[in-house]
Amino acid sequence: MRFATHDGPGIRTTIFLKGCPLSCWWCHNPENWQQVPQVVYLPDRCAGCGLCVETCPAHALSRGDQGIHTDAGLCRRCGRCAAVCPMEARESTGWSVGVPQLMAAIERDVPFFDQSGGGVTFSGGEPLCQPDFLWALLKECGRLEIHCAVDTSGYVDPETLLKTAELADLFLFDLKVLDPLKHRTHTGVDNSIILSNLKLLSAAGAEIMIRIPLIPGFNDDEHDIAAAGEFIAGLPQRHAVHLLPYHRAANGKYRKLGLNCPGKHVQPPSAQRIADVVNHLAGFGLEVGMGG
Repeated sequence: MRFATHDGPGIRTTIFLKGCPLSCWWCHNPENWQQVPQVVYLPDRCAGCGLCVETCPAHALSRGDQGIHTDAGLCRRCGRCAAVCPMEARESTGWSVGVPQLMAAIERDVPFFDQSGGGVTFSGGEPLCQPDFLWALLKECGRLEIHCAVDTSGYVDPETLLKTAELADLFLFDLKVLDPLKHRTHTGVDNSIILSNLKLLSAAGAEIMIRIPLIPGFNDDEHDIAAAGEFIAGLPQRHAVHLLPYHRAANGKYRKLGLNCPGKHVQPPSAQRIADVVNHLAGFGLEVGMGG
């Protein structure tokens, strides 16, 4: 995504790497859960021209009463069907790319980085699911003096995280909830390594912006906000905090992917509730702002 303004300082190019070990109920990027590319089929747009069927090298597509049928066992996820569809009834959720090609795209935006104090943000999914690829990109960006941020859940091996800290300029670190049961129930993983890694990064002197997704009914009650504020205030270094209020913009993605959206009935927080949470966290001596 080019010209992003909520993923770190200045104007940024955000690169989304596929693959994530979490399954958060409110995830805005479900297309990045799997590390392999996926092709989404939108039957309402399909004109039945059959170009995708003719193009598929694996013969995984066939005509049916309900439109074009995909044999998942044959599909190679090459994306050729999406490339030829004149109605955009098939969309690819990702593609394979090498470091040189990606860096060529990033370098085109350097004038905007220089003018705004921006740079590149690596997001996902979880970018640290592909550490070697991420490190290669961070090294190239460092060579070109391009500011780099890594958006992470923190659910990663500590050694991988510390090696990344040697190459990245900034971490956008998600802190979802302190309660371990709530965290496991709503994300699928334990939060002990996440909390430990945040302490580790802070002690190592890394530049960190802590981002709290504000999800009504999950982590917005007084106890959870107080626990988050106390934990952040107790870290070895002082770090800015950004709230990310829940919204429903991703509901359409779940429909395209044929997935159930666990958070579809959650109401976005009111402006007054957001203000209350900001004031509560600020009471711990924290600098609190709003993210995207």
